[in-house]
Amino acid sequence: MQKLGLHQALTQKLSPQQIQFIKLLQIPTAELDSRIEEELEINPALEEGKEESNEENNNSEDSVNNNEDSEGEEDFNDSKNDDLDVDDYIRDDDVSGYKMQGDGPGEEEDREMPLATSSSIHDQLISQLGFLKLDDKQTAIGKQLIGSIDNDGYMRRELDLIVNDLAFAQNIETTEEEVEDVLFKIQRFDPAGIGARDLQECLSLQLERKDDIHPEVKIAQEIIREHFEEFTKKHYDKIQKRLNITDEEMKEAIHLITKLNPKPGGGSTEDIKTQYVIPDYILFNNNGKLELSLNSRNAPELRISRSYAEMFDAYDKGAKKDKKLKEAVTFVKQKLDAAKWFIDAIKQRQQTLLKTMHAIVKYQYDFFLEGDESKLKPMILKDIATEINMDISTVSRVANSKTVQTEFGIYPLKYFFSEGIATDSGEDVSSREVKHILKEIIEKEDKKKPLSDEKLEKMLNDKGYNIARRTVAKYREQLNIPVARLRKEL
Repeated sequence: MQKLGLHQALTQKLSPQQIQFIKLLQIPTAELDSRIEEELEINPALEEGKEESNEENNNSEDSVNNNEDSEGEEDFNDSKNDDLDVDDYIRDDDVSGYKMQGDGPGEEEDREMPLATSSSIHDQLISQLGFLKLDDKQTAIGKQLIGSIDNDGYMRRELDLIVNDLAFAQNIETTEEEVEDVLFKIQRFDPAGIGARDLQECLSLQLERKDDIHPEVKIAQEIIREHFEEFTKKHYDKIQKRLNITDEEMKEAIHLITKLNPKPGGGSTEDIKTQYVIPDYILFNNNGKLELSLNSRNAPELRISRSYAEMFDAYDKGAKKDKKLKEAVTFVKQKLDAAKWFIDAIKQRQQTLLKTMHAIVKYQYDFFLEGDESKLKPMILKDIATEINMDISTVSRVANSKTVQTEFGIYPLKYFFSEGIATDSGEDVSSREVKHILKEIIEKEDKKKPLSDEKLEKMLNDKGYNIARRTVAKYREQLNIPVARLRKEL
């Protein structure tokens, strides 16, 4: 038998203001402008510009707080004389405040703006297809094949599926042989290697266009055609024995292959987007004294609309029984509150960003003075959270999306966070320092006999860093450095 009962429970929930602050905190400077523009569009009580003078601010705050005084009453009477009435906002559906100067015909519409145009790789191939003397069926097959080429320039879709596509989509009956015949024609288009079905075919197509009177071209063609697997694994000794060639011939052939383009479609201007890094902080070294400042775009000038504050004051002194008036001013109050919350959240964001970065600069002071990676100290999120007396999640939101501009370049904040590695002296050093030394060792190694992870481990241990082989492998992968076999050069 079910029973009904009451019980009390204490739960913690985020308020709308806290949620808004968290969302604002984690976005980088580049996205802050868009977020502010979005808020300005949906909230007419929020305006751009400097805050008004103290006297005007006091009047506005008094109005919002329902504090009756003679100054507010005079301002309201003046506004009534200027025909500013809340009823106007109720009855007029076409609010003039939302109109822009560009609404309606004008000189701006007649102005011709230049548009940037670019030709995609598919457009270039279609254009080249038109120079071939193909019948209608072959042209349709060619267009279908070109449309199936990916952005890297490869034909990764199986030919039998292309046959099905043509049958179902265009009612064209064909065979794999006919499709492959058209594909071979497309593979002779520019850029060289376009339409290849795998990397081996892509490199072969490019080598076919080389002048084979040179011996290294013939050797390179044979390597790709007959010994491609050994080439990908850099088993150069095996290839050299099977082809019975000299070291110099082998070196020239490999050098020729490595200069080929593995992504022939990658040169297209299509889908290329230039991304600019906008630093959130700017750090200057002023004669040995570090000076930190926020990017000015993090401190936008926002204010509460004076007219909306006066409208709210009008309701407080007017008749409160009018249902329409009450609904309208409820809307006005909501917008005023939302505007105030947003401005407060922006200010709190600025304070949190500065507080967090000041703690990071204090912790990594030696690095910021000289830019030497070996001066980086082990630092985790908890260290900064304890220093500024905030939650780890808050520090994480700041560190994961913000950057700082220094005299040595622009760094993401998460760059300065690293674990500690014990040394023989008993001190902890940053894993970033260990990676830096590991990278230096690999750069100085003999490329004909690259160092294995075991040898790298021993060399780091000899330098006093207590590190295991699996940790060496992990750091090497994080540095995007391949294994010793793949680092081998002739």
